[in-house]
Amino acid sequence: MMMVVLTAWTRQMAIFFFCAGILVPVEVLGATRVEAAPEAAPLRIVALGDSLTAGFELPPSAAFPVQLEQALRARGHKVRVANAGVSGDTTTGGLQRLDWAVPDGTDAVILELGANDALRGVDPGIARANLDKILTRLGERGIPVLLAGMRSPQNWGKTYVDGFEAIYPDLARKHGALLYPFFMEGVAMQARLSLDDGLHPNSDGVEKIVEMILPKVEALIDRAKNGSK
Repeated sequence: MMMVVLTAWTRQMAIFFFCAGILVPVEVLGATRVEAAPEAAPLRIVALGDSLTAGFELPPSAAFPVQLEQALRARGHKVRVANAGVSGDTTTGGLQRLDWAVPDGTDAVILELGANDALRGVDPGIARANLDKILTRLGERGIPVLLAGMRSPQNWGKTYVDGFEAIYPDLARKHGALLYPFFMEGVAMQARLSLDDGLHPNSDGVEKIVEMILPKVEALIDRAKNGSK
């Protein structure tokens, strides 16, 4: 966009020619052209996850990435949040699709994977190794990450539960990633915030997730702007 700045003399001459019925381009009158600075591009966040991110059985407008983007914009953040959630995905699947799910130009990632590993009783060592590789590769690309933790069903026993739930704080410390301890905080086991399956959030549940995780996402945005992993 271009702005034209008129000097006092230019304004007087413009009035003279206008009254005389003569049209003269303003640059002929000595006006100064000022190029407006281009608007900064929005910060690009990728939400990489499973059905909890994708918006299982919800309209697209109610999915976590969309509601998060709206909440961030309402708080003055110029961002785009891409939905890279795939229903049924595991940490193995997330690792396999990492390069195309998180394209070049991504400024930050919210990593939400592991719920399906726990539901299926996948060895916590496998989930840990997959998430470790994802965080390593994102770190090599200089992309800051907010790691969202998951909890394991209690029926797998204490050894499994403890081993699984230790993955997230351990890896956050190892990689210097931001940690949100439990993605479903305030929503899990709340019937009014869940679909009939009792596992996935409904639209109100997603809204609650966004409300709870928002401060951590704003910290992630600060890291992305400051060039810190």
